[in-house]
Amino acid sequence: MAKRSWIWSVTIWWLLFSAAVLVQSSDLPREVDLLLTGGTVVTVDTSGRVITDGAVAIDGSVIVAVGSSAEVASAVNAIEIVDTSGQIVMPGLVNTHTHAPMVMYRGLADDLALMEWLEQYIFPAEAKTVTPEFVRVGAALAALEMIRSGTTTFVDMYYFEEVIAEVVLEAGLRAVLGQTIIEFPAPDAAVPDVALARAEAFVQAWRGHERINPAVAPHAMYTLDENNLVAARNLALRYEVPILIHLAETENELSIAREQYGLTPTGYLESIGFLGSSVVAAHGVWVSGADIEILKRHGVGVSHNPESNMKLASGVAPVSRYLAAGVDLGLGTDGAASNNDLDMFEAMRMASLLHKLHERNPRAVSAKTSLEMATIGGARAIGLGDEVGSLEPGKCADLIIVSMAAPRQTPLYDPISHLVYTTRGDDVRMTIVHGRILMRDGRVLTLDETMILEEARQLAMKVSDAVP
Repeated sequence: MAKRSWIWSVTIWWLLFSAAVLVQSSDLPREVDLLLTGGTVVTVDTSGRVITDGAVAIDGSVIVAVGSSAEVASAVNAIEIVDTSGQIVMPGLVNTHTHAPMVMYRGLADDLALMEWLEQYIFPAEAKTVTPEFVRVGAALAALEMIRSGTTTFVDMYYFEEVIAEVVLEAGLRAVLGQTIIEFPAPDAAVPDVALARAEAFVQAWRGHERINPAVAPHAMYTLDENNLVAARNLALRYEVPILIHLAETENELSIAREQYGLTPTGYLESIGFLGSSVVAAHGVWVSGADIEILKRHGVGVSHNPESNMKLASGVAPVSRYLAAGVDLGLGTDGAASNNDLDMFEAMRMASLLHKLHERNPRAVSAKTSLEMATIGGARAIGLGDEVGSLEPGKCADLIIVSMAAPRQTPLYDPISHLVYTTRGDDVRMTIVHGRILMRDGRVLTLDETMILEEARQLAMKVSDAVP
C-alpha cells in the first residue's frame, strides 16, 4: 500500500511538472519557416487593413501571423527573415480566366472581332499546331510570365490539360484547370464524347491535389448542344469539381441564344439546369438585370476580362451592377492571344479606368474595388475564398512582394492607389505559393527561364510557318 502511495505521489508530481512546462512553453515564440518584415502589408482582409511597418509569418504552407513588425517578431522565431522595407507585401493575384498555352499566339491576329478572330485565325491555327509539346512549351512560358508578374492562382481552359497540370506542378503555382469540351473536332478530341472522357480521366487523376484543382470546361453555349452541356455539368457534379464556361461574351452570342431558344445565354443555361455554385462564367458582358439576378441566385462566379473585351470590341461588362447585386466577381486576362499579356496589374488598372469612363463616374470602380476583384473577389468567384486571396492567419501562404523603388512609384501616399494605377507586373520582386518561394529578387527559382524562352522561340517559327 505504501509503495502504491509513493507511485501515485510521483505520478501526480510529474503531471504537475509537465503542465507547468506546457504553460511556460506556450508563452515562448513559435518556430516558423519564414518572416517577411518591415514593409507595408496590404491584407485585403474583411477590415481592409494596411499595416505600415508590417510583417507576415509563414510556417510550412500556411500564414500564421499578420500584424506590425514588432508584435509578429515577438511571437515567432523564424528560420529565414526577409526585410521588405520599402516594398508592399500583398496577396498573390488570382487570374480567373486564361488559356495559358495561347501565349504562343501572342500577336498572331490582332484588331479583329471575336468571331472573325476565332473562326478565321485561332481555330485554324490550333488545328494545325496544337500538340502536347505545343501545350507544354506554351504553358511553361505562361507560368514564367505569371510568376514574374505576381499571379499565384490562375484558372485555365484548354486542350491537353493534363500537360498543363504537369507544368503547374513543376512551376509551383496554384491553378484551377479545365479540360475543354467543344462540339467540333479539337486537337485532343475528335468528338465531344472523347472530350468528356478525357475530362473525366483528368479529374480523376488530379482531384484532391493541394494546389491543382481539376475542372470540366465546356467551351460555350453556342459551341455545344444541350446534351453535351448537360453531360459536362453532370460530370462536374459527380466529382464535385468546378465547371468553367464562356458566357455572354459578345452581342452575337446573345443573338444566337435569342434566335435558337428565345432566351438570353444566361437564361438558356438556367433552363437546362446548367447553372450552380460550382460554375465560373467568363466575360458576362451581354447580360440583363434579370440575368444578373439569375447568376446571383445560383451562386455563379463571374470573371471580368476588361482588356480582352476592349481589344475584341466585345462590349463592357456591367461590373457595377454585378457588385451591387453581390455576385462574386473576379478579374481575368483571358488568353494572351487576345490581351496580349498575362499581367494582372494591368488588368486591375484597365478595369478601374474602363468603368469610370463607361459610366462617366470617377467612383464607379475604385482602386480598392479593383484590387479586391484581383485578389479575394477572384478567389471567391472560383470557390477558393477560404484558402487564398487575402493575408490572414490560417490561409495558404500565397503572397507577393512588390517594389516601390521605381521613379514612377515615388512619392507613395496611398499603397492601394499605387498598386492599381501605377504598378506593373515587373515591379514584383518575390512570389510565394503554398509557402514556397517561386521567385526571389526577380529570379524565378522553379523554372529554367533561358530554356523556356529558347523553346518558345523555336516553336514560334513552326507556328509562323503553319499559319498564313
